[in-house]
Amino acid sequence: MTENLRALALVCSLKASPADSSSEVMARQVLDALAPHGVDGEVVRVADHDVRPGVEADMGDGDEWPQILERVEAADILVLATPTWLGHMSSIAQRVLERLDAALSDTDAQGRPAMFGKIAVVAVVGNEDGAHKIIADSFQALNDIGFTVPAQGGTYWNHEAMNPLDYRDLEETPEAVAATTATLAANAAHLARLLAESPYPGS
Repeated sequence: MTENLRALALVCSLKASPADSSSEVMARQVLDALAPHGVDGEVVRVADHDVRPGVEADMGDGDEWPQILERVEAADILVLATPTWLGHMSSIAQRVLERLDAALSDTDAQGRPAMFGKIAVVAVVGNEDGAHKIIADSFQALNDIGFTVPAQGGTYWNHEAMNPLDYRDLEETPEAVAATTATLAANAAHLARLLAESPYPGS
């Protein structure tokens, strides 16, 4: 096996640390599932940082997105973890995608967008419907930006509607969620190594 890959989980909870976050619980489960495949991971709770609205790499005036973007650029695999609010991804997840849009104009020496060759996966939790739509919307945006999405690259948990229960309060991870997360991790690590060995062609 080649040297370890790197994964970055961007947790898009609306709550800053140290508040409990179901999105962070699932993000860490994804990183735990990636570890046996030779992937080192770290978590960034985006709400802990002053990420300004906009579509530039640096919006200035104390914007902390550039430091997060450096971590994205250093990672082989991006894990986007978000709660479900009103059937949609969190506003912070939407902001992350908007800020990543600037990467489209950043190219390497072969003319490839900066995120070509990087893998993106999505993890969603919530007490209402919406996970499939959130994953679909996220995949489209991430693919537009240049990330590659592996087969079955989304994992999620939705509780019964109008019967609140937080993912972080479950006594154990549901078997179906654990199996889906394991497949996501195996496919993400596999695809990341393939792209590292055989990059996309330059323009």
